[in-house]
Amino acid sequence: MSHPEPTGIDPRGPRFTAAITATLLLITAVLGFGGATLAAWILLAAITLVFAWSAVAGVRRNPFSIVFRRFVRPRLAPPAELEDPRPPTFAQGVGFVVTVAGVVLGLFGAAYAVPIAASLAFVAAFLNAVFGYCLGCQIYLLLVRARVIPRT
Repeated sequence: MSHPEPTGIDPRGPRFTAAITATLLLITAVLGFGGATLAAWILLAAITLVFAWSAVAGVRRNPFSIVFRRFVRPRLAPPAELEDPRPPTFAQGVGFVVTVAGVVLGLFGAAYAVPIAASLAFVAAFLNAVFGYCLGCQIYLLLVRARVIPRT
């Protein structure tokens, strides 16, 4: 007998995925500023694909979220409360926009676009991973309050 998927997500999951993402983005920025532009571009392109996957399929299906649910969450106490998955999913879309800009500009020869995009995305991922402050989630909430995104 299958159980229905809960409507909320464990708020520790996005922080876990943000930690992995921040680490990869920091490596990308260091490679890009250090002159390894092709390696930085490839890594940023891979991260961009993960952002796209998460934005389209939802944060529950993010590959790092799957790792969290399968290997980390079983070792933790249940969360005090669940979180709405829509703001973190929107945040993944924001990450996609920032990183795809770096990938596209890097493809057309703007070498510093890759590490700059990686650095900008790193700041957001770091804030989420370390402090639990999700910039993309805050943008989502502002857009809901401004009635740009409908409340459901």
